[in-house]
Amino acid sequence: MTLRDKSRYLPWLAAILLAALSIAATIAWSGWWMIGVVFFGTGALLGLFDQFQAAHTLWRNYPALARIRWVSEALRPFVRSYFVESETDGRPFHQEERALVYRRSKNIEGLEPFGSKSDFRYTEIEWIQHSIAARTGENAKRRLTIGGSDCKQPYDASIFNVSAMSFGAIGARATEALNKGAKAGNFAQDTGEGGISRHHRHGGDLIWEIGSGYFGCRTKDGGFDPQKFQDRASSDQVKMIEIKLSQGAKPGHGGVLPGEKVTQEIAEARGVPAGQDCISPPSHSAFSNPIEMMEFIARLRELSGGKPVGFKLCVGKRSEMLALAKAMLETKILPDFIVVDGIEGGTGAAPTEFIDDIGSPMRNGLLVVRDALTGTGLRERVKIGAAGKIITGARFAKTLALGADWVNSARGFMFALGCVQSMRCHTNRCPTGITTQDRDRQRGLVIEDKVPRVVNFHRNTIDALIQVCAAAGCEDPKDIHPEQIMRRWGADKASAFSELYPVLEPGQLLDEPEATIYAEEWKAARADSFDPRFKAA
Repeated sequence: MTLRDKSRYLPWLAAILLAALSIAATIAWSGWWMIGVVFFGTGALLGLFDQFQAAHTLWRNYPALARIRWVSEALRPFVRSYFVESETDGRPFHQEERALVYRRSKNIEGLEPFGSKSDFRYTEIEWIQHSIAARTGENAKRRLTIGGSDCKQPYDASIFNVSAMSFGAIGARATEALNKGAKAGNFAQDTGEGGISRHHRHGGDLIWEIGSGYFGCRTKDGGFDPQKFQDRASSDQVKMIEIKLSQGAKPGHGGVLPGEKVTQEIAEARGVPAGQDCISPPSHSAFSNPIEMMEFIARLRELSGGKPVGFKLCVGKRSEMLALAKAMLETKILPDFIVVDGIEGGTGAAPTEFIDDIGSPMRNGLLVVRDALTGTGLRERVKIGAAGKIITGARFAKTLALGADWVNSARGFMFALGCVQSMRCHTNRCPTGITTQDRDRQRGLVIEDKVPRVVNFHRNTIDALIQVCAAAGCEDPKDIHPEQIMRRWGADKASAFSELYPVLEPGQLLDEPEATIYAEEWKAARADSFDPRFKAA
């Protein structure tokens, strides 16, 4: 070993020497030298430990010194977020987006000085075309009615609601603050697939999401229990039922909540034994094909007393959405609504490949659902919701222009609760007490302080939407159309959304499917199976 190779031990040897000198100084002069004993002694002992541990190569080869890298990696996200990134660099949400939510939740006017921070030299940008004949938006509607002809209890819903977040993925105080905020602001909270917990029971409207685990309405073997469903669906708080086919962050993926995380409260909400693994299968057992799914929707509508029933999905195979449309036509059973999630959706934890590479972005999925309903002549009878990083009035408006009737937001409302995007949702060590079951960390979230912020964010975001649409010449947000949104796709080329994402003619999939981009998939889609019947190559 050369002298240069031995130099990697110098920091450790220096810690040993300085620890020894500190001990001698403490004995000879003053107790203040104990500070040196503790500091340098810790470094010396860590270096000794590093020589015998086998898990970390760098620690063995660079005793004590390699610990600096370990600490630096732990601090890196915070240093990058607070000292390195510009206002528009961060992901999933950059600093300017987060700051906007914070201001709106505190009822602080969202004004910016000295012009936009966006780089308009970048080729692919979008903008909303304003109108010389701008409107005031004074008569804009903030609500819509969800529920078709078979629905006995239609829901007068807000156009902006809390997206699905299960109790378990977020903690008790966060769940309670959102529900109390929903009550005070007169909007809805989606329960997520974790069922209706005691923390949802504060008077706020609920959209009960039912996933493949049928939590809250399951049999002992994990199947669907109609009696348990009927009992819970009859609650006045439950306004709509949403069947979760898939979510944006991990579409087509089940999940396991380990037994040690299944507390008594979570077990109570989900209807599973406490302390045992809680399994969500990748797909539903109550139906296996599109026709059976429509029949399941009709059954839930009947059991709930005629409340709106729909489903949520992140679009995968376009042929499957077309198959669902064919099943609607064949059975004459329609969902009251469809919620489109996107790959940009968030979750407490998901495999990297699913977060990055599986599922359609919300916009692309929304177009498929819009076209499937329009092309079969069903669009006017089924409402469409959308979720996927929607926290500003402008993104809200663009989503409505492409076919949505309302939007949901999860992380936007998390920011309103105080989320700082620490990216520790999956560790149970959320610093703001939102995505943790640790009661000590949850203590930092003061419900009485957060409820007004939830209400403010909801109201101010809709206000921003109305202002944006009024500037585009629309008195009501529902009047905004694709031709009013522009996208630049070249150095000097730009097209309206109506050109980039043309809308099918009503009934076009029935009358002339070969003239659409879905010709082959429409032909292959089957009402009796999720497996398309493509021609053999």
